[in-house]
Amino acid sequence: MDYRTSAFQEHRPKLYGIAYRMLRMKADAEDALQDAFLRWYETDVERVRNPEAWLTTTVAHVCIDRLRAQRAKREEYIGPWLPEPLIGNEPALPEHSSGSSDLSMAFLIMLERLAPTEQAAFLLHDVFDYDYPEISSALDKSQASVRQMVHRARQRVRRERRFPVSEEAHRRLLERFLAAFRTADRRTLLELLSNEATWTADGGGKTAAVREIVHGAESIATLLAGVGRRLEAYGDRVSFHFVPINGEMGIMSFLAGKPMLAMSLVTDGRQVSAGFVVVNPDKLARVRVDLSQRNDLHVTEVSPRSS
Repeated sequence: MDYRTSAFQEHRPKLYGIAYRMLRMKADAEDALQDAFLRWYETDVERVRNPEAWLTTTVAHVCIDRLRAQRAKREEYIGPWLPEPLIGNEPALPEHSSGSSDLSMAFLIMLERLAPTEQAAFLLHDVFDYDYPEISSALDKSQASVRQMVHRARQRVRRERRFPVSEEAHRRLLERFLAAFRTADRRTLLELLSNEATWTADGGGKTAAVREIVHGAESIATLLAGVGRRLEAYGDRVSFHFVPINGEMGIMSFLAGKPMLAMSLVTDGRQVSAGFVVVNPDKLARVRVDLSQRNDLHVTEVSPRSS
């Protein structure tokens, strides 16, 4: 392995972490890294004093350009757009990251609302621990401008921040929620949803899914009870499993062994305040979960009457 390749591979996990958080699609993140790698191969590496800084700068700029180009496509998307879920233990969570909170669906959707350069500045500073002079150099912005961008993004994160919940409490609520969903138990669903809850489903026009964000416990409980009743028609061909989704335990459903949905819930341990469900088959096509190898992905099958 030559120097260029070995240097790139050394920093690849961090570069992929930046690219996925900015582009929120695995194939797009991989394409961004390939673009950066080609530029790295074409540069005079002997004049590069800090390969990590050079590569980080390049990936950030590639992602900013791609985000700007994608804005029009996102506006044409049918229904709400959600990130492509990371299932299991995938290479987007660097060791020094603050944890699953900066990879969660809720966090990534918050990033979606920021301008591309703001996303890069905030991620580099608050997630990947770069200092302001480094970010200023990487983004070709003044330090004052970078500080302002990070400050604005941080304020938005604080407005949408949720209280930390233990894995045990989160898992217990997931179990109760899934049991109610599978049995179309509207009353229990209503108890488990906060009054201000929201429900976002991404079908991309490829499969049945509500095309607007659903607001309020009453409307969401009615929707989910209806979906639960329709799923009963599939019988044993449908299975549900607890699987890590974007660093947090979530729920996946399979129809005849093929991924059908990936569900992430935002909760305080007592009630659900937001639900995100990816049912767009294009975003689930890359999911490869071997249910016979559950220890690898910590997949747990859920019986219809779990509680």
